[in-house]
Amino acid sequence: MSRPTKRKSNAVTKAPKPKKIAKTGNKFIAEEGLNRVPGCVLVIGEGIAGQLGLGIDISEKSKPAVVPDLNNVIEIAAGGMHSICLTADSKVITFGCNDEGALGRDTSEEGTEAIPGEVELPGKVIQVSAGDSHSAALLDNGQVYIWGTFRDEHGSMGLLKNDVIEKNPVLLESKVRFLRIASGSNHVVLLDEYKHVNTFGCGEQGQLGRLSERASSRDSRKGLGQLLTPAVVPFKNRPKFEIVDVWAGNMCTFIKDNKELIHVFGLNNYKQLGVEKGRIMFHPVQSSSFNEKNWVKVAIGQHHTIALDSEGQVYALGRHEYGRLGLGADCTDADVPTLVKIPNDEKCSDISCGSTASFAVTESGKLYSWGMEALQLGVGDGDKVEPTLVTGKQLEKRDVIKVAAGAQHTIIIAKDKAV
Repeated sequence: MSRPTKRKSNAVTKAPKPKKIAKTGNKFIAEEGLNRVPGCVLVIGEGIAGQLGLGIDISEKSKPAVVPDLNNVIEIAAGGMHSICLTADSKVITFGCNDEGALGRDTSEEGTEAIPGEVELPGKVIQVSAGDSHSAALLDNGQVYIWGTFRDEHGSMGLLKNDVIEKNPVLLESKVRFLRIASGSNHVVLLDEYKHVNTFGCGEQGQLGRLSERASSRDSRKGLGQLLTPAVVPFKNRPKFEIVDVWAGNMCTFIKDNKELIHVFGLNNYKQLGVEKGRIMFHPVQSSSFNEKNWVKVAIGQHHTIALDSEGQVYALGRHEYGRLGLGADCTDADVPTLVKIPNDEKCSDISCGSTASFAVTESGKLYSWGMEALQLGVGDGDKVEPTLVTGKQLEKRDVIKVAAGAQHTIIIAKDKAV
């Protein structure tokens, strides 16, 4: 998610409603498929806003550092300048910039924004997401709580109400329940129980996928109301497939259906959507360049995308400058997913993107990074044009499980190596 400095007409048809998803016993189906391994949290990069969680006196780390007393974590999300952690016992912990309410808790006491603190939520949380200035949490009953604000070219938009910044979690009022959530820099994507995709937030670059170019601005006739009200994204041929996963990036959205096809909308100025024509896609388009693989995760930076397939291989496309694609010093922009050579041909289990940086976790517990020279890479000075192993004292006896990259910092979940 990009937040570099701290701040005080395609024809579409609506789908018929498919059969509603039922409960499994007393557990809503949203929790299924989220088997995760708990571990401790490590951080790298710049922490001027407290996003490292190491206190106000530590503003940067060039090598992975352990966040004290933050264990049993199963999921992480990195916003522009804030961090979110979800523990196995359903605690949501935040730290970092709280200028616009992204932490969802009181940080009026000096220094508390730089120390991990719990967000009060009325139920069991199973997933979290983070954007530039907002955060969201999905509960096991299918409800979503959100806090902070969205921003567009004019400044703060508000979150669910025009120009209203929510400092504490608020319930997303909805008649349906949700299965998955994802945050771009300034928009949210939700997969509901009917396998429909819902979006809200900033739509200037087409990232909502449901409005025309003219209607995607706050200056349109309907103003902010239609942007901040979650609504279903209409797809061509929607009755022929079901949506099974959603991923949101800086200014675009990726959707996976049950036929293993990828649908995209949003900013495509460097072909980061894998679509040949069109600088901005305001409505969903099936990206044929993704047809040949079964993709299990997509991560999106400012102008590039990396994707992980079911075989554990990583692919990159989009803008090449600063090494963010990991395709070597002589590469050019990639219009289609192009294989990234991970050392020793190791298979990968997780990926993430910062604005101009990329990360991959191997099945053996190693972390590789590449991209623009920055502390958040954790591999020393200079741009890294190929995957480079992240090392450090705190990783010597730990295996990396997950990684999440913000604009200037990186969060890691790691566990002790098996004896």
